[in-house]
Amino acid sequence: MDERRMDDLAGNPEFIPGIYNYCDRWCERCAFTSRCMNYAMAEKEFGNPESRDIQNQEFWDKLDEAFETTMEMEEEAGEMDFDADEEDLEESIREQEEVHDAAQSQPYSRTARRYIEMVDNWFKSHGDLIEDKSDRLESLAQADVPGTEPVGNASGIHDCLEVIRWYQPQIWVKLCRAASGTIRAKLEGLDCILEDADGSAKVAIIGIERSIAAWATLLGRFPDHEDAIFSLGTLKRLLRQVEAAFPNARAFRRPGFDTDET
Repeated sequence: MDERRMDDLAGNPEFIPGIYNYCDRWCERCAFTSRCMNYAMAEKEFGNPESRDIQNQEFWDKLDEAFETTMEMEEEAGEMDFDADEEDLEESIREQEEVHDAAQSQPYSRTARRYIEMVDNWFKSHGDLIEDKSDRLESLAQADVPGTEPVGNASGIHDCLEVIRWYQPQIWVKLCRAASGTIRAKLEGLDCILEDADGSAKVAIIGIERSIAAWATLLGRFPDHEDAIFSLGTLKRLLRQVEAAFPNARAFRRPGFDTDET
């Protein structure tokens, strides 16, 4: 995308500024794609389904074009300065690693990491069960059995699985980002970083709550498999941990999602 096109998109009043900063990146399920500049840019550059394949040459061609445009803009602005002191660079890298390690060692980060493993293990153990249940519901739908709603039940199962899988890794990623922001805010004394951390924590909270709802629905579909309760319990404990660590997260107002836009 050339610089002029980027300027045109940035100046479009229909787009909500910063809406993409605190979203869950699930564009297919988002009600604000028509007002998101990031989505518009992605559709313009990678709208062709084939170009989404990373093996497709068109993908790499467009990526190269974006890279060249970025470099040209940097050169024009005179910001190409790579003469940083080597010792300062090493110190910066060391500090970033320390912040990264500290973020992952937080109690809520460890719980979120355990949840990822629990979900993987559950799907490994019950993959056949889910497929069999879906197949039976589809068979009922084709037979049009009176008094049943197989189509709705089948779609409900698939929706729950998609929700669980989508947020499974993202919860941990968002919490680590929130933790890093909190740590950096204390080190640098910047309130803006702390506010950004609350925004990331809120996205994680939303993912946790949606995952809890999905697990509860699945448990209703598979009452004989109570091991799903372990995932529910882990998420509820995680939610309490996050709310305690980020008491202002729920009050954070995400552009578009939590604000009134005309």
